[in-house]
Amino acid sequence: MHYKTIVVSDVHLGTKTSKAKELVRFLRSCTCDKLILNGDIIDGWRLKKNGKWSKKHTRFFKLLIKMIHKFNTEVIYLRGNHDDFLDTIIPFDIGNLSIRKDYILKTKGRNYYVAHGDIFDSISTNLKWLAKLGDIGYTFLLWVNKIYNNRRIKRGFPYYSLSQDIKQRVKTAVSYISNYEQELVNLARSRNCQGIICGHIHHPDIKNYEGISYMNSGDWVESLSALVEHKNGDWDIVYYNDLIKEELPSETVNKSDYIILTYTKSETA
Repeated sequence: MHYKTIVVSDVHLGTKTSKAKELVRFLRSCTCDKLILNGDIIDGWRLKKNGKWSKKHTRFFKLLIKMIHKFNTEVIYLRGNHDDFLDTIIPFDIGNLSIRKDYILKTKGRNYYVAHGDIFDSISTNLKWLAKLGDIGYTFLLWVNKIYNNRRIKRGFPYYSLSQDIKQRVKTAVSYISNYEQELVNLARSRNCQGIICGHIHHPDIKNYEGISYMNSGDWVESLSALVEHKNGDWDIVYYNDLIKEELPSETVNKSDYIILTYTKSETA
């Protein structure tokens, strides 16, 4: 499968919960003219503390080099709050690789403002110590999620994303997501763009706000999702689990490794 554009975000390389192996497999299954890495690709926060870099994380960057040289793919790496160490070098351009803070994607007569999205997370931008405390809690939640699903699988039940469900129920998570989307839509409008492409909140979605397209690529920790633009300018959310179900017989899939998501949304330019 060939796409005009692929957008991935929130890979969090350097953490145990990063699904780098699955992301590499997804990117090897297709080609694209442009690959946008929309923030939190490397988790600098975790690496500074107790993170661990593995061979599968290095394999991801080896694949990027192959995509650039073999397929002439343009790779655009945008910094997020967890890889804010890139601030010391951006903007940076060499060949088909570009590292920057934000980007305007011009395609099919439409302009999309592309940014990680942490600019509207006041906790991440202004109170980093509190954000890191929350990151510890999130890591614990993912650990609980793994234990919970190991027991479900042993009892014959399908995988269930406990962490996603909890995030949607605690405090004002739903209200936060709605406000987050609206703020980014307003930002796109102020930049004279017809759409916003973001990540950050690990919540894949495509929707329309009064003529402005809002698109979130999700993450490669829980959702294992990406945004893809087809040749005709249509956008979809694709999930790694769907790729697995197409390639492998259902009995060979280890359900404990993947999150079952059934919906795909589409946006027409």
